[in-house]
Amino acid sequence: MTRRVALAAVAGVHGVKGELRLKLFADSVESLARHQRFHVGGRELALKDIKDGGKTAIARFEGISDRTAAEALRGQLVEIDRNQLPPLEEGEYYHADLVGLACVDKRGKALGTVVAVENFGAGDLLEVERPNGQRSLIPFRDPAARLDGDKVVLDPEFLA
Repeated sequence: MTRRVALAAVAGVHGVKGELRLKLFADSVESLARHQRFHVGGRELALKDIKDGGKTAIARFEGISDRTAAEALRGQLVEIDRNQLPPLEEGEYYHADLVGLACVDKRGKALGTVVAVENFGAGDLLEVERPNGQRSLIPFRDPAARLDGDKVVLDPEFLA
């Protein structure tokens, strides 16, 4: 099964002709505009048009031609297949690629798993679930945490 990555969510409708207001998870409207097809609400939809809507984007998809059809998509994720994302430079990562990675200490002892990545403006935070079910937010920067191949090396002192 192909992994999907959410680039936006349907925040609401715009007008009566089926346009959707999208909350962007990507950097800009352009990062959505480079793709032609999206998975939205269990359907694959072709993007007809997208424009900047201030804090949102306004998009029109093929097959969504009225307000009722647009309303039915409210709250749905706007996703692409992971393999459609542009390649990364050395040291770069996609949040989606971090979720599910094992977390270990510097000796390789298992500490948990990354279950989410958050960013509240001061940098990325890894949400780590420990084997006992407790969760902690860890700053994703040395010395607290660093990416090492297919795992995250954590300083256990940062686990609450």
